Amino acid sequence: MMIKRNTIQRSLVLEAVNKLKCHATADEVYQMVAQEHPTISKGTVYRNLHQLAESGEIRKIEVPGSADRFDHRCHDHYHVRCTKCGKVFDVNMDYIADLEKKIRDTHGFEFTGHDLVFRGLCPDCRKESSSI
Repeated sequence: MMIKRNTIQRSLVLEAVNKLKCHATADEVYQMVAQEHPTISKGTVYRNLHQLAESGEIRKIEVPGSADRFDHRCHDHYHVRCTKCGKVFDVNMDYIADLEKKIRDTHGFEFTGHDLVFRGLCPDCRKESSSI
């Protein structure tokens, strides 16, 4: 059994995700940490992000066609991604806990959960396109 240490780098990465509160990409987290700790490597930040997600301290959001995002909110909830700027936002709706039970053909999978990402235009991009 491998023991995961709570390193200073891990704390810095977790603190950055909590401060950003914006479903940050790994690059955005790296840039924030590197501002105060320029000697930290991208690999260290990426590795710690994945370890934090595996331990449940942050949530990794896999966004098809885009970089993974990291969320400081760990409870089950849904997201919307702007199709123009790519930003990801929380969606305020009830989580559908038994959604997997509605799948007709499981193809042999045993489901352990789901992520749902809606698509749309954020208010800033809608404003921008209506002023053109």
